[in-house]
Amino acid sequence: MQPGKGRLMITFDAVHKRFPNGTTAVHDLTLEMPEGGITVLVGSSGCGKTTTLRMINRMVDPTSGTIRLGGKDILEQDAAELRRGIGYVIQQAGLFPHRTVLDNIATVPLLLGWGRGKARARAAELLETVGLTADAGKRYPHQLSGGQQQRVGVARALAADPPVLLMDEPFGAVDPVVRTQLQDELLRLQKELNKTIAFVTHDIDEAVRLGDRIAVFRTGGHLVQYAAPAELLARPADPFVADFLGAERELKLLSLTTLAEVPQQRATTVREGEPVPGAGPASSTGSASGTGHHLVISARGEPLGWPSPDGTLLPVRPLRDTDTLLAAVNESIASPTGLVARVDAEGVLTGVTPRETIHEYAGRRHQEAARPDRAPASSRTGADEGTDTDTNADTNADTNAGADEGTAAGADGGTGAGTVTAKDGSV
Repeated sequence: MQPGKGRLMITFDAVHKRFPNGTTAVHDLTLEMPEGGITVLVGSSGCGKTTTLRMINRMVDPTSGTIRLGGKDILEQDAAELRRGIGYVIQQAGLFPHRTVLDNIATVPLLLGWGRGKARARAAELLETVGLTADAGKRYPHQLSGGQQQRVGVARALAADPPVLLMDEPFGAVDPVVRTQLQDELLRLQKELNKTIAFVTHDIDEAVRLGDRIAVFRTGGHLVQYAAPAELLARPADPFVADFLGAERELKLLSLTTLAEVPQQRATTVREGEPVPGAGPASSTGSASGTGHHLVISARGEPLGWPSPDGTLLPVRPLRDTDTLLAAVNESIASPTGLVARVDAEGVLTGVTPRETIHEYAGRRHQEAARPDRAPASSRTGADEGTDTDTNADTNADTNAGADEGTAAGADGGTGAGTVTAKDGSV
């Protein structure tokens, strides 16, 4: 089910939270989280985003207003029973240090009355789901890296197969490389499991990367804007949101579009070790000579570099259809020829795209997103034609789906020079 196409899973209706000391954490919040989507709550410290999340599973109860989960008022449900039906992931995983990884994951199924064998079998299954080996199940949390602990935390939250997953800055305590890996893993899992996820972060880049919808809060628990990532970046509601998004918000917008829609042209190629027309032999070790826009490729058709006049190969960074338009803009600027090499999922050359074409599409993307008569959707959140603007932002498509492989033509004669025809047949 695509987010926004079914029922609303979580709704806040005029919800207010005031603590006994008089602090207002959440102010008159009305918000709808669609089933099967990732809703990101973002804002600076003290804006009420974590309190909002914790009210969903009644770790904090609202002062007034109504929160419904699956159409049912949460205050009319037993708090413990409610929590056992909701996955919960926190920063630094929150694992029990005296239990093995397998027993940590099996915690909720055991609380629900599953037999020990069934619970442990489910835990072992989830180890593989989150990318850990079976051997990891025998270890204790302190024997794992920070990233591995977070994967275990996600597995534990998924153990009883809850429809809703709450994630409170789950990747905030790991280094940037591991953080990106965990974000990729979450997107992969969401593609497979289609959970309703409420995700808290203070990092707008993380929010844009993960969210189908983003709710921006300001201090005092005020919801300032709630929109799809592309709409948020193109049309911030006020100066506060614009400042929070940062000066590079237009570049962030390009990160929401993949290269799949950008056309390719055929590439003029030469095999490694064979002469570039009018020059010497091509070699990935630096003996290429000659000029022009020939691209040296391996025997498998993988791009190796651009021949330069001084006999070296200039570097090439090939991109796939699943790479972003922002990555293409950066590579088009860095490319010594102004051409961006395009490859399929196996790394085989499918064609090239000129710098001018990429920049044209980048400008077009920004103009489309900024149009006041439509709500743009990210490449992960495309909508069906004729869909209402509000629901348009809630639908999703798979940005991680690979594109069809291009067709590579063989080398011509004995010279090693050839062409690679773009997937759209352009020349």
